[in-house]
Amino acid sequence: MLDIKFIRENSDLIKEAARKKHVDFDVVKLLEADDKRREALSVLEDLRAKQNVITDKIPSASPEEREGLIAESKAMKDDMQKKEEEMREIMKNWQTLMLQVPNIPDISVPEGDSDEQNAEVSVHGEIPKFDFTPKSHIELLEMHDMADFERGTKVSGFRGYFLKNDAVLLNIAIWNLIVEMLTKKGFQPMFVPSHVKRETMLGTGYLPQGEEDLYHTQDGTYLAGTGEVAGMAYHMDETLPHEKLPKKMLAFSTCFRREAGAHGKDTKGLMRVHEFFKWEQIVLCEASHQVSVELHEEVRQNAEEIMQALEVPYHVVLNCGGDLGLGQVKKYDIEAWVPSEGKYRETHSASYFHDFQTRRLNIRYRDMEGKMRFAHSLNNTALATPRALISVIENHQQADGSIKIPKALQKWMGKETITRS
Repeated sequence: MLDIKFIRENSDLIKEAARKKHVDFDVVKLLEADDKRREALSVLEDLRAKQNVITDKIPSASPEEREGLIAESKAMKDDMQKKEEEMREIMKNWQTLMLQVPNIPDISVPEGDSDEQNAEVSVHGEIPKFDFTPKSHIELLEMHDMADFERGTKVSGFRGYFLKNDAVLLNIAIWNLIVEMLTKKGFQPMFVPSHVKRETMLGTGYLPQGEEDLYHTQDGTYLAGTGEVAGMAYHMDETLPHEKLPKKMLAFSTCFRREAGAHGKDTKGLMRVHEFFKWEQIVLCEASHQVSVELHEEVRQNAEEIMQALEVPYHVVLNCGGDLGLGQVKKYDIEAWVPSEGKYRETHSASYFHDFQTRRLNIRYRDMEGKMRFAHSLNNTALATPRALISVIENHQQADGSIKIPKALQKWMGKETITRS
C-alpha cells in the first residue's frame, strides 16, 4: 500500500506503474473515492464539533434551554449516525481501491508483459556435456527408490508425492547447508506458521490479487505459499529499535499452493507440487532506497552462493514489469539448469518493496531525528525443496545412473555418491 498523499501528488507515476506492470488500475477512480472520503470526514468532524459545543452548554443551561439543547443534540446524533454509516461505505470502497494500487517499479526494470521478456543479467557454472542421454529427475528418483509418485497421488491427489531414503537425506543436507551459510551472515533462523490470518496475507500483498492460488480453511484463514507471510507479519503493529536494523530472518515453513494458473504445466515430478518446504530470507531495514538496493544485491548473492555450493549451473534474470507483483519495486529470478529439459527453470526470487508491505502491516521505527517511519522490506528464497532436487540430481548424474553428491553436502550425507542398492 502506498501513502494516499503520495498518490495524490504523483498520480502520473501511479498510471505509469500500472502500465508497466500491466495492471488494470484506474487512479482517477481512486482519487474520486478519496475526495468523497475527505468530504465525508470533514462533515463528520464539523458535526462532532457542533455536538461538543452543545454538550458543553447543557450543564449550565436553564431547564427550558436544557430541554431544547438535549433535543438538538439527539437530532444531531441521529444525523451523525447516518453520516457514519455513509462513511463506512465510502471507506470500504476507498480501502478496496487502495489495496489495488501498484507500487512503482525501479527505473532499471525492463519493459515486458511476461517472464519471456525478463532480461538475463549473468550466467554461472558450466552446463554439463553428457556422453549419454540424461535421465529426468523422475527416472533418477524412481531408479534409486527415492520417491513414489503413484502412491503420492493415491494418498494426496494430483501432484502428490512421497520422498524416501536418500531423497530425504539430501533434502535435510540442503537445509543444513542453508542454515550453516546464512546464520554465519547474521540471519536469525525461525520456524514460522503456514496457517495464517487474512490480515497477514493482505499485509504482504498476496491478497486480494492472489486469492485463487491460496488454500482456504473453514475458519477464514489461509495456508501460506511462503514463509515470507508469517515472517514479515512477526513484527506487525510494532515499532522496531533503529539500532536493530537491518533485521534479518531466515524463515522455514511448509508451503501450500494450488497452482491454479498452471493447468497442464509440469504435471509430473517435483517441479510444481501443492505442498513443499522453503527457507526464505526476510529483511527489514531503514526507509532508504539506497539501503534497500544494497540489501537486495546482498540477498541475491546469498542465494547464488548456495547454488554455487550445490555445483548447479544457473543464470540470473531481471524481471520485466509484467512479471512483477503488485508490491515489488524490483525482482531478480535465479533459474537453475535442468538437463532433461535443456533449459533453465526458476528456483529463487529476490524482491524489494520499499514500504509497500510495512505500511500495510504497520511496521515502523523511529529514525535518528526521532521521526516515525515505515521500515522497508525485502525477501529472497534461500531455497525451496523438493524442487531443488531436480537440478541437483540431474546435473550430477553419471552414465551408470549413479548421482554424485555435491562436496558441500557430503558431510551430512556420509557418502560421495548415490548408487543403486
